[in-house]
Amino acid sequence: MGPLVIAGVLIPDEAQEGLTAMGVRDSKLLTPEARTRLDAKIRSVATKVAFVEAQPKEIDNFVLHGGRLRRLNFLEARMMAQVIGQLGPEEAYVDASDVNEARYAESIREFLPDHLKGIKIFSEHHADRTYPVVSAASIIAKVMRDAAIESLHGDYGDFGSGYITDPKTMSFLREWRHTHVEYPPIVRLSWKTIKEIEAEIGQTRFDA
Repeated sequence: MGPLVIAGVLIPDEAQEGLTAMGVRDSKLLTPEARTRLDAKIRSVATKVAFVEAQPKEIDNFVLHGGRLRRLNFLEARMMAQVIGQLGPEEAYVDASDVNEARYAESIREFLPDHLKGIKIFSEHHADRTYPVVSAASIIAKVMRDAAIESLHGDYGDFGSGYITDPKTMSFLREWRHTHVEYPPIVRLSWKTIKEIEAEIGQTRFDA
C-alpha cells in the first residue's frame, strides 16, 4: 500500500567512512526515530540527494500492462536509473531486485541517459547491509515513505505500515473489501496479496 520510493545519495569518497561512524546501516534494522535522525545527518554530508516515487496506479499499469517488462523489478530498475541520472555519479551501488545481480545492473543501464551508460554499476543482493552509501539511500527512502504513509493515515485511518508483514495492514484490507466494491486507490491491485484476499472472499461467499 502507498507509494514505492527509490532514493539515492551522492557521497564523496572521503565521506564514506563518516556514514558508518554516524550509525548508518540497513534501514530495516533502525527505529523510525533513528532513521529520522540519520536522515538529517546524511543530507548534511551528501553532495546531492535524489528520489523517485511511483504511486499504486503507475505500478499497476507497469506490472499489468507493461508488455515484456511486466515485473516490478523492471520498474525499480527504471526508477533507479532515473535517480542515477539525477545524481550523475562516477559509479553506482544498488540493491539488486533481480535474482540475477548482473542482469539487474544491465536493466538499469538500459534506462540510463547516454552520457551515463558507461559508468560502473555495483549490483548486489542486500547491498544496504554491505555498503554504507546504499544504507544511507535506503534510510532516505524509508523516511520519505513513512511520511507518505502517515499522511494517508489521515485519510483512511491507521492501516499500519502498508506491508504484508503488518497484521494491521492485512486486517484493514480484509475489512475494507468486505464493505466496499473496490479497494482504495492507495492499494496496488497487482499485489499478490490482493489476489489472495479476493480468493478468500470468493471462498467465503461460496461456503455461505
